[in-house]
Amino acid sequence: MAQSPVIVASDISLAEYKPQNITAILGAFPPEVALIHDRIQQKKELIFQNIRYTTGVLNGRPVVLAQTGMGKVNAAITTALLIEHFNPREVLFTGIAGGVDPDLSPGDLVIGSSVAYHDYGTITPDSMMLRATRNPVSMQENPVYFPSATSLISLAQQVSNKLVLHKIGDRSPKIVTGTIVTGDVFVSSRRATQYMHQKMNAEATEMEGAAIAQTCYQQKVPFLVIRSLSDDAGNKASADVASFYKIAAENSAAMIMAMVARL
Repeated sequence: MAQSPVIVASDISLAEYKPQNITAILGAFPPEVALIHDRIQQKKELIFQNIRYTTGVLNGRPVVLAQTGMGKVNAAITTALLIEHFNPREVLFTGIAGGVDPDLSPGDLVIGSSVAYHDYGTITPDSMMLRATRNPVSMQENPVYFPSATSLISLAQQVSNKLVLHKIGDRSPKIVTGTIVTGDVFVSSRRATQYMHQKMNAEATEMEGAAIAQTCYQQKVPFLVIRSLSDDAGNKASADVASFYKIAAENSAAMIMAMVARL
């Protein structure tokens, strides 16, 4: 039987990415995208592989919005199909997260300067050793911490100066820039949050951001993850989420919409 020719990574010519004049916005579950969906004008619904994408105009800018579903695989699939069909100029992610920095509280916003997996690596008897993912085509290692687009970070920081957010009680939320970490688990453990903050220098933890970041990084698409804290990811995280997720989701969406108006 004749063998198929082997094509090595160095033989493959990757097509240059050609972005279109459209901004992609993603969120994991309905409350994270509902406010943005309501504000989009000239809506058109498209379905690819059973995933619904909404195109239209938001604050004068062409956009495409999708709900990824929870978890890394859902997020990566939705992002990959989005890039294939829409060629967005940039990808923005909005949603809630658990805070791992003890100085942060529910309602606060984190601008993700970088995003990393907290559950990809090697478990040893003493700790968790983080490892880099790898591009399956070039076989090159990706960074452990995926860097967000500096232009999008700067824009988020600029709009945050005039952003009006929902208060939690009498407290006005604060906005910080830092690392967001991702894993396929809902974190409700003070021990876990201490590890993420002390060992990974993380501000928040969630379940989709790094998968979106990896997909965008490998396709050379600028991205930024914005998260508003619904809980402190500690031992009472489940109760906190129930109380604060709606306010947190709306605060994150407010940041995204303010950014879109400036893109």
